[in-house]
Amino acid sequence: MTADETGPSGPPGNGGRPREHSAATPPAGPAEAGVASDERRRGILEQLPVPVAFFGRDQRLAMANGAASVGRTEAEMLGLRPGEIEPGLFLEGGEGLSEALDRVLETGEAATYEMHLKAQHGDHVWQAALSPVKDPAGEVQGVCVVMMDTTEQYWASRRLAVLNKASLRIGSTLDVGRTAEELTELAVEEFADFVSVDLLSEVVAGDDAVPDRRRGPIRFERAAQGSVLEGCPEAVVSLGGTHVYDRDSVVGRALVHGEPVRMLVDDDALPRWMSGDPARLRAMRRYRIHSVLVVPLSARGVTLGVAQFCRHRTPRPFGAGDLQLATELVSRAAVCVDNARRYTRERETALALQRSLLPRRAARQRAVDVTARYLPNTGGNGIGGDWFDVIPLSGARVALVVGDVVGHGVHASATMGRLRTAVRTLADVDLAPEELLTQLGDLVLTLDREQPANSPEGARVTGATCLYAVYDPATGSCTMARAGHPEPVLARPDGTVEELALPPGPPLGVGGSAFEAAEFELPEDSRLALYTDGLIDAAGSDSAAAVAELRAVLGRRGLSLEETCDTVTNTLLRGQQNDDVALLLARTRRLDAGHYAVWDLPADPAVVSNARKRASAQLTAWGLDDAAFTTELVVSELVTNAIRYGGDPIRLRLIRDAALICEVVDGSSTAPHLRRARMFDEGGRGLLLVASLTRRWGTRYSGTGKTIWAEQPLPGAEEADLL
Repeated sequence: MTADETGPSGPPGNGGRPREHSAATPPAGPAEAGVASDERRRGILEQLPVPVAFFGRDQRLAMANGAASVGRTEAEMLGLRPGEIEPGLFLEGGEGLSEALDRVLETGEAATYEMHLKAQHGDHVWQAALSPVKDPAGEVQGVCVVMMDTTEQYWASRRLAVLNKASLRIGSTLDVGRTAEELTELAVEEFADFVSVDLLSEVVAGDDAVPDRRRGPIRFERAAQGSVLEGCPEAVVSLGGTHVYDRDSVVGRALVHGEPVRMLVDDDALPRWMSGDPARLRAMRRYRIHSVLVVPLSARGVTLGVAQFCRHRTPRPFGAGDLQLATELVSRAAVCVDNARRYTRERETALALQRSLLPRRAARQRAVDVTARYLPNTGGNGIGGDWFDVIPLSGARVALVVGDVVGHGVHASATMGRLRTAVRTLADVDLAPEELLTQLGDLVLTLDREQPANSPEGARVTGATCLYAVYDPATGSCTMARAGHPEPVLARPDGTVEELALPPGPPLGVGGSAFEAAEFELPEDSRLALYTDGLIDAAGSDSAAAVAELRAVLGRRGLSLEETCDTVTNTLLRGQQNDDVALLLARTRRLDAGHYAVWDLPADPAVVSNARKRASAQLTAWGLDDAAFTTELVVSELVTNAIRYGGDPIRLRLIRDAALICEVVDGSSTAPHLRRARMFDEGGRGLLLVASLTRRWGTRYSGTGKTIWAEQPLPGAEEADLL
C-alpha cells in the first residue's frame, strides 16, 4: 500500500502515522456511524427499567422505551399526547401531565410532577421527572419524561402523615368517649368510609376484662362511630347502646386472639360472617360494604374493645398498608383510651374518698338552717383538700367550719379528713374558736414533721386554712376565729350585707402567732356565707368584684337557701375552675322564751331544793312531766357541786331543743372529774349519777368560769331525731 492510498493522516496525537484497516472491515462512513450510534442509544434506552419518553414541541410522543408502553407497540404510541393511552382517551389521573410539559417548554427549566394513575390492575403513584431537550442554539426542542413508580413511598409517607395527625388529634382529652370519637373522625377523613369503636362493657364500668377466658357472647358498648354519610346510616347500634358478638364470629375471634383481621366481603363470605345477625347483614348488603378491617384495642396487656373500618364508597379494597395503618392508629388510640379510663377510675376513686370525708347529711340541730356545696376543680385532677362541717354543740349551739388544705390530690384529701376529724374531736370538748385553731395548727405541724425527709413534694403537708364559728341560738351571739381564711359574708334581715371583720390569723401549720376571736350578734333570719378561696379566685385577679357579686346574691330576698347556693355558684363559677370550692350557707334561728328558762342562784345550799322545784315546774309547763324525776336529780347534783366547789355567779338554765338540756354556770374554772366512790364514801357519786341518767354530759369554759351541762332525750322522741 502506497502513501497515496492511505488518505488523510490520523488525528493529532497519533504520531502522524496512517490508520490501518483490514480489507474485511472497511472504515465506516459518517452516515453509517450515525445509524450505529442511534441503534446503540436505542439499545441502552430499551434496557432502562424505568419508563422514558420524549415529546416534541407539539407535545406528541416522538420516542419511548418498552417500559413506557401500556400494552402497545411503540408505533402504536407515537403521536399520542401526554397521558393518552389511545387518541382522545386519557388515563385517569394523567390529565395534568400536559400542563406540566407546557411549563417546561415555556420556561426551559426541569420540573417534577406526581401522578395518581388509576388502572384495572390497581392504583399507582408515579413521579415524573421532566427535563427540557435543547438544540446547540439553546432552543427547547422537546421534553424528556422519566417516570418512577413511587407508590410504596407515597403510601408510606401518607401513613406517616396520618400517624402524625393522630399524635396531635387522638387523646387530646382524658375522656374515653371523646378519644374514641377522635379515632373515628381521623379514620373517616383519611381511608375509611365507616368506622365504629366498641368497648367491652366491663371496661366501660371501670373493670379490666380478660376476653380469652370468656364463654358465650361478648358484650360491647358503642363508644363512637363515624361515616362519610351523614348520620351514620350504616350503623345498626346507636351511640352508647349495648350489643353482643358471638365468640366464634370474626369480631369475637379477633378480640380473643388479639390479632387484626382484613376481609373482603363478597356474596359468599357475607352470610357466613353475619350468620345469626340479620340487622348487620341487611346493612352491609344495603350499603355494599365490600372490605372490612377488624382491629382489637389493646394497651398494657388489657383488652379494651374493638374498632371496625369499612369501605363502601371507596372502590379499592383495604390493602396490607391500610391494615398496618389502622393497627397503628388503634394502638395509639388504645393507649389514650386506657389512660382516660385509668384517669377516670382514679379520679372517681379520689372523689369518692373526698366525698366520704365530707358530711353525708345535715347534722340534727335547730340553731341554723344550712345548705352546702362542694365542687371539685375542673382544670386538674378534680380533688383537693376543701371541706365544710356542721357540728352540734352543747347548749343547743352549733359550730360551722370551712377549711382548705393547700395542694391537690389524694394526699391533700386524706389530710383534710384527718383535720376534719380533729376539728370534731376538739369541738366535742367545747374549746373556744381561738383555742381550737391553736390546737389544730399544732396538729398540722406534727403531721408535717412525721413525713420522711425524702417524701415527694405532693405528699407533704404545706399548710391549711380554716374558719371556725360557734353560734348560740339562745343569745344570738356568734364567735368566730380564722386561720388564713377568707372572711365570711353576712346578710342581715334588713337587707344590709357586709364582710365580717375578723382578726387576721396565720394559716395552720405556720406557727408563731396566736389566734384571736371576734363576737357578733346575729339577728334571726340572717344569712351567713362561709367559703374557701376557690370561690372568689375563679374570677381571676379581681377578687374584690367576686366578693361584690357574692354580696349581691346574698342580699336578694325571696330566695331559699338552696336557690341562693345555686345562684352563687352559677354566678361566680362561670368558667373552668382551677381550685376546689366549698360553700356553706346558714340561716340563723333564735330560741324564743318558750324554749329556755334561766335562773340566777345564790351560793347557798338551801337554794338546791328551790332549784329542783323551778325546774320541775318548767317541765310541767313544757308538757315534759315524764322527764321531771331525772331532771330534778341532775339539777340537784349540778347545783350542789357548783355551790360546793364553784363560786358566784351561779346560774341554772333549762333548754328544750332537739333534746332537754340542763346547764349550771359557776365562776370557777376548776375542772370536775368523774370518779367512782368507795363503799363508805359520803360523796363522789354526783357526776357518776348524772352520767348514768343522761345521754351525754360535759364542761365548757369561758373567761369568767365554766358551764357543766347534761343532755337527755325528750320523752317520746325517736333516736334518729336526736342524732
